Amino acid sequence: MRNNSLKVIIMLLLSSFMLSGCSNKTETKSEQKVSEEVRYDVQHEETVEIETEEPEEGVLEVVITEVNWESYFDGINGSAVIYNPSENSYQIYNQEMALTQRSPCSTFKIISSLIALENKVIIPDESTRTWSGEIFWNEKWNRDINFEDAFQTSCVWYYREIIDEIGRDMMQQELKKLDYGNCDISDWEGYLNTNNNNRALTGFWLESSLKISPKEQVEVLERIFGEYSVYSKETQNNLKQVMLLSEQQDRDMLVYGKTGLGKSQGVVVDAWFTGFADTTNGRRYFCVYLGETDGKDVSSTKAKEIAIEILSDLESVQ
Repeated sequence: MRNNSLKVIIMLLLSSFMLSGCSNKTETKSEQKVSEEVRYDVQHEETVEIETEEPEEGVLEVVITEVNWESYFDGINGSAVIYNPSENSYQIYNQEMALTQRSPCSTFKIISSLIALENKVIIPDESTRTWSGEIFWNEKWNRDINFEDAFQTSCVWYYREIIDEIGRDMMQQELKKLDYGNCDISDWEGYLNTNNNNRALTGFWLESSLKISPKEQVEVLERIFGEYSVYSKETQNNLKQVMLLSEQQDRDMLVYGKTGLGKSQGVVVDAWFTGFADTTNGRRYFCVYLGETDGKDVSSTKAKEIAIEILSDLESVQ
């Protein structure tokens, strides 16, 4: 009987210990979740506070104004977002489209350049890569090419190599840090892109798994170039240098940006121009997106024209 009693006591003690251990694990996970939520809230507050002109008076509320910029688009299905960080305010044309995630196409070269520069995958003075000899549709790509030329000619084969060297793990980590759209790089090789099956010219950012909205584009750019950016000044300056539009340098407004274009079955379905403008009235982050529209000039060049026209008109009325 004594042995049986001892066995019962030991079993009860073991059960109590195991339950206590599970309880502790549950509390740890719960505490971890709370900690993550608090950390996110703090980061979010900081992002808002840096946009406040008078931080001692508190946090500026986000102001979103829907505007009618239909005349700039001339019948093209599209959207525009202008963000003023000093006022934490957005002007948005076609809000539904501004919140819809689409393939970033070559605007993603801003992000891949940022990551490569920050992690020394690209060193500007030593950035020339050797052309394979394959003849591409864009003659400017058929040569040895450096970082600046690759960015400005939107050379896909150059960036395919850069992204492969960055690698999946680092890319995923960096996109999560930036909170970049859906952060989906699952189609790394770009098999979902039915418009092109050339491995040198495809990837997750070209009509594939990665998506981002026009509003998210400007928010990501503010995280990169804003006052509280976590990226080095050297990286920011090198990136700004290749983003600067030379045709805008003689004006009161300096425009930095990148175009992007995506096709499906040979038809343009996504056209972008996104970046920021330094004006006499402060910095403005912008994104113009054009979607498929029958009988209209849907192109990244058109998106750039619309963006510069809107920015110029806004500057003139300040």
